[in-house]
Amino acid sequence: MTAVILVIHVLIAIALIVVVLVQRSDGGALGGLGGGSFGGVMSGRQSANLLTRATSILAASFMATSMVLAILASGTGGPRSLTDDLPAAPPAPVLPAAPEDAGPQAPIAE
Repeated sequence: MTAVILVIHVLIAIALIVVVLVQRSDGGALGGLGGGSFGGVMSGRQSANLLTRATSILAASFMATSMVLAILASGTGGPRSLTDDLPAAPPAPVLPAAPEDAGPQAPIAE
């Protein structure tokens, strides 16, 4: 399920990039391809309206798929805490072993 939504998300992202680049802007972008008017099928105003509408639909779809992917990634296990994974009691401290051949020790003379 996540893989299908992820593929759709990537396709929407690519389409959104293309639609934004095809729009006519002051800097040119890719709007110069075909005169920015879809080969005479539509007037300049109609193509601008179509591209604006397509951009808003693709942007809304992109946000929706982003939210769905975020919800799926969070899991349905409910809220978790870092303290859930801690052991019940801390481990006992390890004491150093006494030497096996320890005889009486002489005091150190000062």
